Amino acid sequence: MSCFQGLFFCPDATSLLLHNFCIYHIDAPGHEVGADVISSDAPLPSVDDLADQVAEVLDFFGLKEVLCLGVTAGAYILTLFAMKYTERVLGLILVSPICKAPSWTEWLYNKVLLNLLYFYGMCGVLKECLLQRYFSKELRCGMHGAESDIIHTFRRVLDERQSLNVMRYLQAINARHDLTEGLKKLQCKTLIFVGESSEFHAESVYMSARMGRKSCALVEVQACGSLVTEEHPDAMLIPIEFFLMGFGYYRQQHFASSSSNGSNPTSPSCHSCMAPELFSPESLGIKLKPIKTRVDIEI
Repeated sequence: MSCFQGLFFCPDATSLLLHNFCIYHIDAPGHEVGADVISSDAPLPSVDDLADQVAEVLDFFGLKEVLCLGVTAGAYILTLFAMKYTERVLGLILVSPICKAPSWTEWLYNKVLLNLLYFYGMCGVLKECLLQRYFSKELRCGMHGAESDIIHTFRRVLDERQSLNVMRYLQAINARHDLTEGLKKLQCKTLIFVGESSEFHAESVYMSARMGRKSCALVEVQACGSLVTEEHPDAMLIPIEFFLMGFGYYRQQHFASSSSNGSNPTSPSCHSCMAPELFSPESLGIKLKPIKTRVDIEI
């Protein structure tokens, strides 16, 4: 859940997301708060098993069609889910997604992380490695070398996780298969966000290119790592709003307001900065780079 709090707690997201949707959050197995250690006798899940579990959750709640939002490995699972259960996915919003099988470098790096988890648990070295994957150097170092509140929060969240459960999930992701061949067959519209400092930047750009401009839009966010939802959630709001318009969803108007300095990224004055073609769902291939959300505009 910590991957999405920055986005959903952003004031301007209320009228856009919480007004239009009932949100179901799915944790990876054993990652929920207060989870017990999964028995070593339990079989290791594959990425296909994890995708099938998403379908089981939808069946439990009686959900026929959904819009999916996922980050990094979670984005991979939801993409795989969309391939296996095409009729159940209206659209995908993916943040720093991966779609290829791990390279030898990533596979070996993950093996090192797995050994750290097994022998030392959620140790300091492991947390540093994970934070490097999540966030840009600018955020990790902070102002004058001081860590930001986000980094402190994520250190605490990592401490609360069961190391062996995290290890099982990482093992599944490290054994993932390539989704490239199935990307062009995806029938749902897709919106991809990726930070330019993300370790998964190249793969996200590759994924967008394989899906094609008619069905996929790519938003690259400057000075940002993998977790755009936490580092620059404001940068996501306008692209998401235009994306959702293609499905007939609109912002609850009386929530929208223009700030005195014009820095509100969802204010009407900022809409004029966007190409009018973005209102058309047929033009989702427009690439927004660079995206700026905190500029001062004279009103």
